[in-house]
Amino acid sequence: MSDLSLHDIIRKRRMTRNFTEEPLAWEVIERIVDNARRGPTAGYSQGVAFVAVTDAATRARIAEIAGEEWYVKSGHEPFMSRAPLALIITTSEEIYHQRYNEPDKKAKGQEEIGWPIPYWHTDAGAAMMLALLSAVDEGLGSAFVGVYDPSELQRALGIPEEHLPIGIAFIGHAAPDVPSGSLKRGRRPLETVLHREKW
Repeated sequence: MSDLSLHDIIRKRRMTRNFTEEPLAWEVIERIVDNARRGPTAGYSQGVAFVAVTDAATRARIAEIAGEEWYVKSGHEPFMSRAPLALIITTSEEIYHQRYNEPDKKAKGQEEIGWPIPYWHTDAGAAMMLALLSAVDEGLGSAFVGVYDPSELQRALGIPEEHLPIGIAFIGHAAPDVPSGSLKRGRRPLETVLHREKW
């Protein structure tokens, strides 16, 4: 683990689009996931789970599902299949409904809350960011990629239907890459996103 401050870790995190083929020790993977599982979770439901894939053939299949071919045609390295770890982040809506039907969350005869926000997705996003930041703390690079058809990941990896994969964190030792063209847009200035007291 690094001696970087949280401030530095946050600013160092970026979407890495190339990795060396150097493998990761299982202990490193466990530390990353152990950190990721400590994110906020509505009602302490803990409906987020992970699949850590290091097998080369399976990683190649995951890269195919995630559309690596398009990235390569766009001028990027085959970073998805090259990353030594594909970490699939999943969330279970069902676990949240079960939790919010327990006695301490619902009075007898009361209806389950209306879920104006699907907090199972919120919690999964928090877990994903903790995984990416933990990768930086381990001296690694990472990239998060979504998929158009999560059911393909479920079938390929035996993920139960009730656990929806929100995407994949590719993690490994960073190698020289071609940054995304989107970065030319730059970050929006703080004053355009921070509203004080009211909008």
